[in-house]
Amino acid sequence: MKLKYLIDTHIVSAPISKIPNPEVLRRLERHGGECAIASVVWHELLYGALRLAQSKRQDTILAFLDQVVRTSFPILDYDRRAAQWHAEQRIRLEAIGLVPPFVDGQIAAIASTNRLVLVSANVKDFKNFSDLTLEDWAKKSRPTR
Repeated sequence: MKLKYLIDTHIVSAPISKIPNPEVLRRLERHGGECAIASVVWHELLYGALRLAQSKRQDTILAFLDQVVRTSFPILDYDRRAAQWHAEQRIRLEAIGLVPPFVDGQIAAIASTNRLVLVSANVKDFKNFSDLTLEDWAKKSRPTR
């Protein structure tokens, strides 16, 4: 199946959330084979799990990352093209007084340069980047006819 979506940390971790969003779960089930994650999202997931105290919760998260995320979603790198796109966006945004978090720029760059739809439950974090298509899977989708 062809990749269509780049999912962010919130979306990929939804299945192991304390209160999973059923809409996100439904869309992951439907489109999981069309999804990838960014290398910086993989970092965020691992960092979050490894900084937890040794516990059953940590073991569950690490198992989920190894057995589900790593095997289900290609991990796309922040490469030269993404770095160029990100640098240009940072200059444009800083010129209008906006300074988005660096990691959000990296994720947006990977989505844009790979021509993928960026999926987030926090689309406001990415709305100021140009040349980027966004979807919020936390909101109910309208039925298509």
